[in-house]
Amino acid sequence: MSATTTPQTRARHTVLGAGPAGTALAGELVRRGHPVRLVDRKGDGPAPAGVERFAADVSTREGALAAVGGAAVVYHCVNVGYHLQVEVMPRVQEAVLAAVEASGARLVVLDTLYPYGETGGAVMTEDSPWQATSRKGRMRAELDERYLAAHRAGRARVVLGRSADFVGPGVLNSSLGAAVFPGALTGGEVLALGDIDLPHSHTDIRDVAAGLATLGERPEGDGRVWHLPTAPAVSTREIHTMIEKCVGRPLNVVVLEEARPFGPFDDLFMAEYAEMFYQHTEPQIMDSSACQRAFGVAPTPLADTVEATVAWYAERLAR
Repeated sequence: MSATTTPQTRARHTVLGAGPAGTALAGELVRRGHPVRLVDRKGDGPAPAGVERFAADVSTREGALAAVGGAAVVYHCVNVGYHLQVEVMPRVQEAVLAAVEASGARLVVLDTLYPYGETGGAVMTEDSPWQATSRKGRMRAELDERYLAAHRAGRARVVLGRSADFVGPGVLNSSLGAAVFPGALTGGEVLALGDIDLPHSHTDIRDVAAGLATLGERPEGDGRVWHLPTAPAVSTREIHTMIEKCVGRPLNVVVLEEARPFGPFDDLFMAEYAEMFYQHTEPQIMDSSACQRAFGVAPTPLADTVEATVAWYAERLAR
């Protein structure tokens, strides 16, 4: 930034989706000096200081165009109910792609590991084959192909950032979320899925935000998939040990061998999650070294993530 440029005169960065990832990203962008708009359907929720809230339905072209107006960079962090994803996410993509094509804004897409499908435990890199067989995995792969095709065709400037399972302050609906930390703090039941001795990658939500913000600032990364900064995979049992050290008590772990309702995960969610349960019956190892080398970013150590997450949940429970 030049000496005559202030954050107020810099082009806006617009974040679509005000869930944990979008909210964390908005805060990260403000800390980096960008004017930020945070978009969801209502536009009236809490937001980090310096963030403009904006209401729009970005599953429609009109809503997406209104949301991205005036933005230099748009971040697609929209998600919907698990049972609605296959139906709704393609509509969101169509509307958002059309909007950035019309506006000229760059598009940074938050993505998942779903397109890789079952790997047999092989380490996932950006060069791993996309071989998903699940409905949601195939859907994600098809969307990603369309994003990259739009970039290759010169219709839009697009980059994808893939994350492993979220963990961290503010994360509720995750295998390391509201079904784990409240029980750990109160002596209640703690959910675990599948084989808890298999290595499983988790991405700190703050590293999701930092990785996406970096992709937004570094257009030389456009036109491809990047794995967002993620700490080395460890087993769920090892994470439980980290949590126990933080809370000062042993955990009362309930291991589900198959997808069935538990705590915040109801029948509807678990019925949809069943096809993704392979993620807990084989190693899920994500390698983010390419992103780390290219952009000089580093993941938060997992023990620090666990400590921060325990502290966030303790404060939440004390309210």
